[in-house]
Amino acid sequence: MTTGAPRVGAVVLTMNDRPDEFPKAMNSLLAQKGVDLDVVVVGNGCTPEQVPAGVQTVALAENVGIPEGRNVGARAVDGELLFFFDNDAVLPDTDALARLAAALHNEPALAYAQPRIADPETGITVRRWVPRLRAGDPTRPGIVTVMAEGVVMIRRTAFDAAGGWPGDFFLFHEGIDLAWRLWDQGGTGRYLPDIIVHHPATSPARHDRFYRLNARNRVWLARRNLPAPLIPLNLATFVLLTLARFRDKNALRATVAGFREGLRGGHGRRAPMSWRTVARLTRAGRPPIL
Repeated sequence: MTTGAPRVGAVVLTMNDRPDEFPKAMNSLLAQKGVDLDVVVVGNGCTPEQVPAGVQTVALAENVGIPEGRNVGARAVDGELLFFFDNDAVLPDTDALARLAAALHNEPALAYAQPRIADPETGITVRRWVPRLRAGDPTRPGIVTVMAEGVVMIRRTAFDAAGGWPGDFFLFHEGIDLAWRLWDQGGTGRYLPDIIVHHPATSPARHDRFYRLNARNRVWLARRNLPAPLIPLNLATFVLLTLARFRDKNALRATVAGFREGLRGGHGRRAPMSWRTVARLTRAGRPPIL
């Protein structure tokens, strides 16, 4: 414990299905210097195993999904900053959290700070990990309007005021939902590519529910957060991109099923962002129809 250091509550989820990766992730997290860490491991439908001594755990009787599991973890830890950390990621440098914390300390309007995620074998940062539209150069820093939610530091007061992660999403698009609500409170996000986190470059389509949940949550994202005139524009963009990209009939069928599910409801409380926020997001390079 470091006297006078920023207090960081770190949340890690597990399903006990990564016996090789999880210990490496935890060792790199607990090796961080310059911060006062409070760590919790949340067992999503299990009792956490391989947990280092002194780390608290929460065992959930069922798998409540990634965003709600992270909400449970956030309530269990103490700290003015929250760090959400995938259990197959590794922090190669021991000052990564201290540098993220310093960025938030130095910029009071900053709600979250995003490091650069890179594959440990190739060093490649895949496009979906770069939280902006122009993702060709992953080493370019700057203000961003979305986040790669698996490795991100968020100011606790902003997280609580935004209502945390959208628990009903289960998986996919929860980072955009939270980022939009953080921006709607007047906050911003910053991408700091000189702070590196290692994460294997696996495809999200490996999840058997990927296409359905991806489409359903895209509809929920729009219906929860956007002013009414922008909802059809946002969803039309999604439909056009889907038709342009997908050639697999099974994937397209699952996407259509998810889109219809989203239209039927279940998205939770609607709290549309202000038009001022729409303008801020647009000026920052990502209008919320994309």
